[in-house]
Parts: sequence; C-alpha cells; structure tokens
Amino acid sequence: MNLAAGQSEPEKVSLLLEILFLLTVLSLAPAILLTVTSFTRIIIVFHFLRQAMGTPAMPPNQILASLAMFITFVIMLPVGKQINEQALQPYMNQTIGFTEALHRAEQPLREFLFKHTREKDLSIFYSVTRMERPENKDGVPTMMLIAGYVISELKTGFTIGFMIYIPFLILDMVVSSILLAMGMMMLPPVMISLPFKILLFVMVDGWNLLVGSIVNSFA
Repeated sequence: MNLAAGQSEPEKVSLLLEILFLLTVLSLAPAILLTVTSFTRIIIVFHFLRQAMGTPAMPPNQILASLAMFITFVIMLPVGKQINEQALQPYMNQTIGFTEALHRAEQPLREFLFKHTREKDLSIFYSVTRMERPENKDGVPTMMLIAGYVISELKTGFTIGFMIYIPFLILDMVVSSILLAMGMMMLPPVMISLPFKILLFVMVDGWNLLVGSIVNSFA
C-alpha cells in the first residue's frame, strides 16, 4: 500500500510541473508571439507606413495590430502544422512523453528562426557571454537564437520602412518646391501632400503590395 503510494508521488509531481509549465507558457504567450514569430517585422513596417503617409492615427492601432496578428497566423501556419503533427498530437495520444514533445516542438521553430536570423546578429551574444561558438546549428541555445532573431527582425523591419518612406518623401519635396515657387510659404506642405499620398497609395493598391511583399519576405 505504501509502496504504491510512493510510486504515485513522482507522477503527481510530474503532472503538477507540466501544469505549471503550461500556465507559464500561457502567461508568456503575448511575449512569445512578439519575439518568435513574424509579428515584430509586420508591426514595425505598418508603423513606418503610417508615419510616411502622415496619418499617425489612421488606421488605428487596434486595426493594425489585429491585421498583423492575422498575417502572422498565416505566415506561421506551416510551422504550427509541423508542431501539431510532430509534437502535440503524439503527446495528446500519449505515444511520447512531455520532454520528447517539447523537444520535437522546438525543432520546426528553430528552423524558422535560423532561416531569418543573421549570423552577425547571433554572434553578438556569443561575444557578450564569451561562450564557445558551436560547430553547427544544433549547439546554439534556443534563448540565444531568439535574441539574435529579434535583432534581425528589427533591422529588416527598419530597412523595409526606409524603402516605404522614399516615395512619400519625394512627394513631400515636390509639393514643398511647388508651394515655394508659388510663394505660398505659409501654407503647410503636409496639408497639400496628404491627399496626394493617399491617392497614390490607393491607386497602386498599396495594401496588397505591402502585405504581399511582407508575406513573400518570409517565404
């Protein structure tokens, strides 16, 4: 009787640890969404677009964040399918243990992170921690990989944002030159250029081009 009770204690402790881990993951889900998915690049590009067009409050933050999340779900769908097929479903069917499921779920995500992480950004953290550089990708810690991925995404997002700024900046300069030549120096150029920016963006089907470019950048 006591022997059976003693054997059940480790199982209870293991189950409690798994529940605690799942609760921790759920509480960190927003941070995970921001760091290990395509959300960071998308929301940065959207922010630059609003600033370049001169409409800092339109579209609203809620709309842009929701659109960025849905685009993120579409981009991350292949990774999610692999995690579900290789880790989640076998674990739910009790064919593999929790540790093995966690290891299998980590592999598709690591492949995605490595694909979009610059080696230069990853090497920064090895220089800071003074860790020995691994011989292959398997030796790179996941936490260090995530940090390098975030830096790479920030750089990529700012690069795309700069490219978005160029046509709107040229339009602002043209409008300013015309107003200066007409002697309307007291008239704010932004007031005149804003309708032309919106018209230009609509005529070239800007949202389709922008979202398509972002999605293709992860292909």
